[in-house]
Amino acid sequence: MPGGPIAPAAEGTFTEAQAPDAGAAYAGRAARALGFARAQIGRPCVQGASGPGSYDCSGLTLAAWRTAGAALPRTAQEQAGHGTQVPLTGLEPGDLVFFHADAGHVGLYTGDGTIVHAPGPGATVREESVFFAGAQAIHSARRPA
Repeated sequence: MPGGPIAPAAEGTFTEAQAPDAGAAYAGRAARALGFARAQIGRPCVQGASGPGSYDCSGLTLAAWRTAGAALPRTAQEQAGHGTQVPLTGLEPGDLVFFHADAGHVGLYTGDGTIVHAPGPGATVREESVFFAGAQAIHSARRPA
């Protein structure tokens, strides 16, 4: 798969990814979302912010996917129930990766085991390993519609 799969946090907890015929359209939209997210690298992380000068995790994913024509809910927990659930072994660039038992953190998968995210207040938007908080912290993944 493009971007390279990662190992799942728990076997058997994910449904199948969206159909392959939708892949080209998704890849184009995902590239727009990722381009936006990467352009925000270095901006401050501020709780409740959704741009343009600062972001929290879900504010960044919401703004990024908005530029690609997809509407997402505001919070990470709400986003975790939106779109198509995908297995971690089938991640594509642009997919949303959720963290912690409550799905309280989200980042955009960039490929090769990395995400762009707003880690938390006092930090800056960055691109880093999807395992930044350890493999056990990965909750699930979704592909925005």
